[in-house]
Amino acid sequence: MIYVVASSELKPGCREKFIEIAKANIPNVLAEDGCIFYTLNGDYDSGLAAQGALNENVLTFVECWESMEHLKAHLQAPHMKVFVENVKDLRAGSSLKILSPVC
Repeated sequence: MIYVVASSELKPGCREKFIEIAKANIPNVLAEDGCIFYTLNGDYDSGLAAQGALNENVLTFVECWESMEHLKAHLQAPHMKVFVENVKDLRAGSSLKILSPVC
């Protein structure tokens, strides 16, 4: 099992359009073989000092896949290529973190 944390820093004023495009694609991803969960998240004001500054222009997919092979297939899926094309002009940057359990 692997976890993915994929963040998009959005250009100002692009948050709602990004959410709309993501919301339309999420059912496609959830139907993929090997997808355990896949959610889009925004900063939550927890009040905890360790959290740091909130940023409404960052949205983060938190994902869980059965294997790296499933993730690779996901990244090549036709609906993901369409998604990436549809959001490319909405992003100022992005980051990706792949994690696996250690205990």
